Amino acid sequence: MAQYKYNQDLKELLNLLPKSFDFSSVESIQALRQGSLSLSASPSSRSDVRTETRSLEAITESPEIEFRIYTPTRSAKVARSCVFEIHGGGFMLGSKDEMDPWCERVCAETDSVVISTDYRLAPEDPFPAGLEDCYRVLCWIADHAQALGIDLERLAIAGQSAGGGLAAACALMARDRGGPKLCFQMLEIPELDDRLETPSMQQFTDTPLWNRPSAEWSWRHYLGPDHSGEVSAYAAPARAEDLSGLPPAYVSTMEFDPLRDEGILYALRLLQAGIPVELHNYPGTFHGSTLVGSAESSLRNADEVIHAFKMRFSQS
Repeated sequence: MAQYKYNQDLKELLNLLPKSFDFSSVESIQALRQGSLSLSASPSSRSDVRTETRSLEAITESPEIEFRIYTPTRSAKVARSCVFEIHGGGFMLGSKDEMDPWCERVCAETDSVVISTDYRLAPEDPFPAGLEDCYRVLCWIADHAQALGIDLERLAIAGQSAGGGLAAACALMARDRGGPKLCFQMLEIPELDDRLETPSMQQFTDTPLWNRPSAEWSWRHYLGPDHSGEVSAYAAPARAEDLSGLPPAYVSTMEFDPLRDEGILYALRLLQAGIPVELHNYPGTFHGSTLVGSAESSLRNADEVIHAFKMRFSQS
């Protein structure tokens, strides 16, 4: 592995991380999913957040979709803001369960209803299956806003890694389909560009947790074996020609992350399209380094995201 200048408080994690993951087959990916189940958190017993797991029934081209609702337990005099959170995992891994601690914190500290969803994963279900699942839940949230106690003027979407890419795609889809109006998009270390041409994607071939080989497998499986022709901007939002009319954005990137440059470039293009953007690049970090929750960069990242939600909700 190349010698990258990681922050000192992240180095304790490096020796514990696998050097690579086997994404070469359905069977190897399913084995990784089984392994990650043991790492998934379950809802805590904190008294200031109430959780409820619900599902949307299967329809013609979509199976049942399970999602989790987090609501502050204290009473509210007015409708609350809402964060729709989409988990990461390279479009191949992950579940709503792993988002429990983060969703509970956002719920409690921003006094918002938070909703986190599962969605179909590649390679078994390539694009657009997972995106359509996420968009369907977003529309359900908007349709049931009154019952959920949600202020539709303060509806935000958020995601990390592939979840950030799906959040960006949902924002594009909502704009183009005349769907739910979003006040904010929170794109953390987002996976946005299938072309794999940026300098960071070319350079970081051996970084921990995510690197160019992982990205190659991710897009190969997400786009599917039968894909041909031009890639949709709903699959890879970096391909969108028109970014006008999208909600304000917060974009975060990590220095030694192959996804770094596509996040920065997307933020810049949003700015050029007249969209308010806050962009944070964290030096000395790598993709997923927030797993070291005690690291200074991780603490800063979490605090700044919470602050960004509060600021945007207060302005909507």
